[in-house]
Amino acid sequence: MALMPKRVKHRKAQRGRIRGNATRGNTVVFGDFGLQSLDPGHVTAQTIEACRIAATQYVRGVGKVYIRIFPQKSVTSRPLETRMGKGKGEPDRWVAVVKPGTVLFELKGVSREAARDCFNRVAHKLPVRVRLLSRRPEVH
Repeated sequence: MALMPKRVKHRKAQRGRIRGNATRGNTVVFGDFGLQSLDPGHVTAQTIEACRIAATQYVRGVGKVYIRIFPQKSVTSRPLETRMGKGKGEPDRWVAVVKPGTVLFELKGVSREAARDCFNRVAHKLPVRVRLLSRRPEVH
């Protein structure tokens, strides 16, 4: 079941623009490695669920996956082949607004190579460019 809010103040949200970089949620907090967004965009609830499944299947009970984004904005759409007018469409899906710098997912309890492989699988499903982020600097 895809993520969505239990209740919202307003059923239909305006589109808005995604401007600036993320000032909150831009550091790795819960895990050891994070997946950080490099582009602005909307990530749908279905995409988040697909990424969660890909990550949890890869770690297979060894590590833990943390989801740092939540889809709380509704996106409306009109039915296909509908004439113009007649108002705004009904809510169609829920999206998470992602700014550059937002940490999307985190991993704990796995090596750097395993985190890179896992996040590589996840990155293919995302509509934004991402990079691997580490909680603490690597000691060589």
